[in-house]
Formats: sequence, C-alpha cells, structure tokens
Amino acid sequence: MALKLFWTLRPILGANCRSNVKPYGQSIKASLWPVKCYSTATGGEDTGPAAGQTVVTERRGSVVTVAINRPEVRNAVNQETARRLLKELEAFDSDKDLNVAVLHGKGGNFCAGYDLKELANRKARLKLEKDVTKGPGPMGPSRLELSKPLIAAVSGYAVAGGLELALLADLRVVEESAVMGVFCRRFGVPLIDGGTVRLPRLIGLSRALDLILTGRPISAQEALAYGLANRIVPDGQALQAALELAEQISSFPQQCLRADRSSAMHSCYDALSFTQAMQYEIDHGIPVIQSEAVNGATRFTAGAGRGGEFS
Repeated sequence: MALKLFWTLRPILGANCRSNVKPYGQSIKASLWPVKCYSTATGGEDTGPAAGQTVVTERRGSVVTVAINRPEVRNAVNQETARRLLKELEAFDSDKDLNVAVLHGKGGNFCAGYDLKELANRKARLKLEKDVTKGPGPMGPSRLELSKPLIAAVSGYAVAGGLELALLADLRVVEESAVMGVFCRRFGVPLIDGGTVRLPRLIGLSRALDLILTGRPISAQEALAYGLANRIVPDGQALQAALELAEQISSFPQQCLRADRSSAMHSCYDALSFTQAMQYEIDHGIPVIQSEAVNGATRFTAGAGRGGEFS
C-alpha cells in the first residue's frame, strides 16, 4: 500500500507540478465575520486583491490568516515568499490586538517545500545565514519562537520544507486526503528549517527517523496516530476548522494561556533539568494569578463555567 501511494505521488517534484484547486468549506458563521485582505507587516493596511501577492493575510477579529499564494506551484516557497512569510508572522507576534494566527495555502495545497526550480536556475550561489540567531531560515519564519499560538490548516501536500512550516505551528488541522513527508530526501535537499529539531520532539525519535530516512509519504490517519496531526477534517474544511479552533483559543484569558504555552515550550526545548523547568513555570505563572486568575475564580463562584461549559 505504501509503495502504491509513493508511486502515485511521484509527480510531486517540489515546485515542478501544477495543482488541482479544491475549494475551502465556509460555514455561515465564518461568512459573517468581517474579512478583507490586509498586511500585518504594514500595520493592517488594506492590500487589495490577492492577485500577484505571494502571501495574503486576512484579519478576522483577533485572528489572522496567513496564506501562501502560489497555487500554480503547489505553494512552493521562493525567496520573496519566504521574506513575506517572515514579515507577516513577525508582525502578528507583535500586534497586541491579535491572539492567534492560521497558516494555510491557497488552491488546495499547504506547501510543497522550497521552490526547486528557483534553486536549480540560480546563476549565483544561494546565500544562507548560518547563524540561526541572526537571520531567517530558507523557508522564512522557521527560526521564529512565536509568543502566541499558530495553527496550520493543512490540505493537499505539506512536504519537504512545507512539512517544516507545518511543524512551526502549535497545532495542525489536517484534511483527510492530505499527504505529509520528507520528499526532499530524494533530491539531496537537507532539512534546515527545523525539521530535524521539531519532528523528533513532536512524534519521538524513532518515528521521526522513519520519515526522515525514508522520505516516504504519510497519510492524515497515520499522522494523527503519530501525533503529527491534531485534528482530521473532511477535504475542503481545514481552514474553516482551524479558524473555529483559533477563535476558541482566542476567547480564553490570554496572559494565562501564553504563560502556560511558554512554559510548555521552555520545558521541551530549553530547560536543562526538571527543576529548571519547574522554576520557569512558577516564575511565569504567579504573575497571572493576580492579573487573571482572581477574576476567573470570582466568575466561577458566581456560576460561570460550571459542569465544564466553555461559554
């Protein structure tokens, strides 16, 4: 079965193939939200139609969507797109009015990785910043440590560098027919956008090495079993489901949510010991008690949230 799926996917050579457009589902609730094209990097200025823009952002209250807009190459990322992705996600992280971002791809695919045509046709040697503290990764935002949640809405292909972008997200909402994998294995293109760092942390070293060494495709169901996918939704509904999830997350007290998120990230990537991780948790949790927890406790005693209700 795996071999059959692999040969089915053989035409996917980075950016060398055209995509089949799949429409996204949209509920009545979403259609009522105020939506317009805008750029976080320009302070919310209306950017007009999406045509010609490699990255398109739309603001929906306290949630912003960031879309890769190169459907003709399955949203493969070139240098311009990488720069735009970095700017938009940096702007999201610094915007006090935004709580959650949703990353997705236009035209039915998340991202097919770095644009191999651009790489192959370059006359000059590609210059990459080797110091990860001084510059962006080849895919753009892959070296960021965001302070607020990012959700990836995955449809179609999320492979090679596209998989690495999906790994940047806190949560991944994946459509039933989506395919993920380290497809760059076949072409000698290394994972240098966090793939070898984040993937083992998310799904364990053994499973990560299975994907990294073989470059095999992984289905949505297997991704869910691995913990790589957090939700599976019908085709065409990843963006809508991700938006609903983002809206729910955005409705919670944000200082507490971000403190807990930060502590989890610190314990996973930065803490040198259990004691250090515990100290970080208490240091960042105590300030929240006065700013949000006391008010929350007052609401609870008044009857809010009884029986596990989230309204």
